[in-house]
Amino acid sequence: MLFKNKVAIVTGAGRGIGFEICKQLAMEGATILLNDLDHALTSSATAAINMLRKDSCTGMEGDAGDISFTREIVAFAVEKFGHVDIVIANAGITLFGDFFTYPPESFIKTMQVNLAGTFFLAQSAACQMKLQQSGGSILFTSSVTGHQAHKNLAAYGMSKAALEMLAKSLVIELSQYGINVNTIAPGATLTERTMEDPDYRETWSRITPMGRPAFVSDIANAALFLVSDKAKHITGQNLIIDGGWTSVSVSPE
Repeated sequence: MLFKNKVAIVTGAGRGIGFEICKQLAMEGATILLNDLDHALTSSATAAINMLRKDSCTGMEGDAGDISFTREIVAFAVEKFGHVDIVIANAGITLFGDFFTYPPESFIKTMQVNLAGTFFLAQSAACQMKLQQSGGSILFTSSVTGHQAHKNLAAYGMSKAALEMLAKSLVIELSQYGINVNTIAPGATLTERTMEDPDYRETWSRITPMGRPAFVSDIANAALFLVSDKAKHITGQNLIIDGGWTSVSVSPE
């Protein structure tokens, strides 16, 4: 029970990577505040985790890109559970588009959710952890597209690279309070969304050196390590989980 008596907030967790992180945290003893924008996903994900471990998960729907909501979710966690130990800013949005015609509204939305939401969630969480005087762990979800160019994802890749710089910058601000902050950068991963593409598994299995895209458990395993006490001396770092893809960077057709 690596996370016994720990309280964790995870955004964008109604399905996919975020849900798997919540599930694994709960099975390791954590109390979870699970967030998603979608009401139905929030409810179903929370219920599924509570079926695995009773009363381990509370759902809170809301827009993780809304700055006022990032404050509300931290305040709610403190009100309900008394403290916050782990925050995983997993919520993000991917809006594809050709650079020459990429609309301003798509750019602004991408930056609002991926950057502003993450920045101000981290701010609210860090203020609370500082007040608690017991340290804490913050984790951001970046992407391999923050390291290697990907067609029609200039804005998205830019936002994800910025998250990694944010983690480095916060080392200066947070280390003195015992708070570590890191990022994970998933590569191609089999989720409900990516599997809507019938060619996704075959394509990424062909161009990934390890012979397959990631499972959500591969990403969650890395995330849990970085927010555990086993990684307390690791901060300002990024961990790429991509089966070696960024080493060769073969582009999917």
